[in-house]
Amino acid sequence: MGKILAAVAAVLLLLLTAVAAGAGSLLSPFATGGTRPSARALADIPAGYLTLYRTSAATCPGLDWSTLAAIGKIETDHGRSPLPGVRSGSNYAGAQGPMQFLRPTFNSVIAKRPPPRGGATPPSPYNPHDAIHTAAAYLCQSGARHNTDLRGAIFAYNHAHWYVSQVLAQAARYRHNRPPTAAPATAPPASGALRAISYARGQLGLPYVWGGDGPAAGDAGFDCSGLARAAYAAAGITLPRTAQQQYD
Repeated sequence: MGKILAAVAAVLLLLLTAVAAGAGSLLSPFATGGTRPSARALADIPAGYLTLYRTSAATCPGLDWSTLAAIGKIETDHGRSPLPGVRSGSNYAGAQGPMQFLRPTFNSVIAKRPPPRGGATPPSPYNPHDAIHTAAAYLCQSGARHNTDLRGAIFAYNHAHWYVSQVLAQAARYRHNRPPTAAPATAPPASGALRAISYARGQLGLPYVWGGDGPAAGDAGFDCSGLARAAYAAAGITLPRTAQQQYD
């Protein structure tokens, strides 16, 4: 576990070094998916979930990340709920995962719009990356695109008017409503970097395997350079295999 944590840290260091050196131009512009988080949002939402809400919302024009975050809060407290169906099994209604999808609904959405690389293989409603991206896709196809019918999209997610009102109220609490007083001094991080980081974080718990390229390659885990290469591949960037080649 310590070695895989070190490998994740190595990926983060490579990313930060690349951005500092100007290699961020190789990555696509960061899309926040709407407004800035409020202090309440930053205090309440786990950092990994906040990143997923923002990057997932950016895939649907007009959908603010705060709507996804509000649904995640109400459904499972951003995956922290100990109730059945959050990490395994189903709840009394058959819902699964941090965004509480019914399995037929989840399968139907991913058949039309699979989540991007970085989640489980095959996609799983229990995987936060897959669940949140699929929630964004479901809302988008249900009326959230270009904010055409946001209330209708939320109602499609859970057929209750009280639920729609609760989600909208929670979303408002998560948004920072005051405009920024000055432009940021530097460009925000690239979405490619966030995809690489999200992928690397998703491998926590796998064993360190010398020469390992991960489960997708038939290995139980990764070594450091194998994880770095796989994480960059999730962002669409090809790295050489060995640590020395990556360093060079």
